[in-house]
Amino acid sequence: MTPLAPPRPAAYLLALLSVVAAALSLAAPGMAAGKTGQVTVFWGRNKAEGSLREACDSGMYTMVSMSFLDVFGANGKYHLDLSGHDLSAVGADIKHCQFKGVPVSLSIGGYGTGYSLPSNRSALDLFDHLWNSYFGGSKPGVPRPFGDAWPDGVDLFLEHGTPADRYDVLAIELAKHNIRGGPGKPLHLTATVRCGYPPAAHVGRALATGIFERVHVRIYEESDKACNQYGAWEEAWDRWTAAYPATRFFIGLTADEKSYQWIHPKNVYYGITPVVQKKDNYGGVMLWDRYFDKQSDYSSYIKYYA
Repeated sequence: MTPLAPPRPAAYLLALLSVVAAALSLAAPGMAAGKTGQVTVFWGRNKAEGSLREACDSGMYTMVSMSFLDVFGANGKYHLDLSGHDLSAVGADIKHCQFKGVPVSLSIGGYGTGYSLPSNRSALDLFDHLWNSYFGGSKPGVPRPFGDAWPDGVDLFLEHGTPADRYDVLAIELAKHNIRGGPGKPLHLTATVRCGYPPAAHVGRALATGIFERVHVRIYEESDKACNQYGAWEEAWDRWTAAYPATRFFIGLTADEKSYQWIHPKNVYYGITPVVQKKDNYGGVMLWDRYFDKQSDYSSYIKYYA
């Protein structure tokens, strides 16, 4: 594989068209204000949360993001961390979820420090790994943790990085390759970000491509000083949704009742959803995570507000 040159207009257009097709293929309501009924949940951070199949069978979620592929980049090593879940069962569970109409995404990054994309080469190498290990490729000698099952998308959960990181190159390469394959089944390319706007340089560089279908804005991070002040998240939400009008935005909430940033369902109903649903590009709610939700039953309320 040769190093990637700066994206040419034709390649960029192909990428953009692919993501537009992905947006149109979803069963969710279009770009319109008001409820969408869409709830994405993160799964894979605690073995006690139950299987992926159980999450999809709960009826609470319209998309599941498996987390995380938490090692990749310059050192050429890759590591998938699903907190001790039996990987041999995940492939069948992905297919089961897809059969039920619940797409499953693979989230890369996370809270660790074992990842970076400091060059075009490293971005292309990561794409090559994703393609052959999780999607449509079949390079000899490359293990496939989920067998012949293909996830429906890739989520960028980038807690750290530098302005030199080339997640834009990765995003365009993913979007150029219609890696789900077949009519009406393109990749769902998403990002999960901290509340504060503007985003960190490495995140902003990726989003500047304009090809992300959806962005999950987390308003539950205690360490996110930009949004801990009263009303600050509303200002950030306004800036996020205005900056990327073609992208659908999901409000990120925690289902952990013991978290300082947990929001009571009543306050979500009266204080959060009336604000976020005013935006034409409101998409729904993202929950962190399946383990906490299983303890608190938070989604049983939230799904009616989303």
